[in-house]
Amino acid sequence: MSLVWTLIAGFLYAEIAVVLLLVLPVASPYKWNRFFKSKFLAMLARQAHLYFFLIMGVLVLFLLDAIREMRKYSHHDHSSDVHLNVEMQHSMRLFRAQRNFYISGFAIFLVLVIRRLVTLISTQANLLAQSEASMKQAASASAAAKSLMAEKNTEKAKEATEDATLGEITKLKDRIHELTAELNREKKDKEALKSQAESLNKEYDRLTEEYSKLQKKITISGGAGGKGDSKDD
Repeated sequence: MSLVWTLIAGFLYAEIAVVLLLVLPVASPYKWNRFFKSKFLAMLARQAHLYFFLIMGVLVLFLLDAIREMRKYSHHDHSSDVHLNVEMQHSMRLFRAQRNFYISGFAIFLVLVIRRLVTLISTQANLLAQSEASMKQAASASAAAKSLMAEKNTEKAKEATEDATLGEITKLKDRIHELTAELNREKKDKEALKSQAESLNKEYDRLTEEYSKLQKKITISGGAGGKGDSKDD
């Protein structure tokens, strides 16, 4: 194998190792995304498209060369006149062309696979970060909603307590008005009884005076009648 194809084969083996690292659960998408966004790879990423197209162009050129070699040595005339050594050389060259074809073809395929895997892993890491941020936002929103509901329930409880207190105050005010009205009635009844008692006392005094006057009249009339009887005797 020539030096160029040895390098391409080494590049193919390196691609296989990279694919295994990306496919196997060696690291989480977060770690791969951090590695992809490291300073060194960030410097390379600025010219990543250039490197990608350069590698793809080289591999495609070697693939086309391998196809040309395959076409060249596949149409060899296998007649009996050809020497066995020459035929073996043609077969060996055909085998090398086929080997180079598979090496370059798989190298191109794995380049595309690695590019796609890197894109998918980065996208997955970004989606996971967004989902975590959304979950945190949802948790904070639910906590805020719970606090608002608790505040509303507290306000409702306060309003219900205030309403109950106002109802009790209203009942107490009504009771105070009733008691005040009864007290006023009692005062009026007391004043009426007092006035009746005063009028009765006045009437009693009047009747007592009249009674005393009558007694005096009776006494005077009785004294006058005794004197007249004594004069007749």
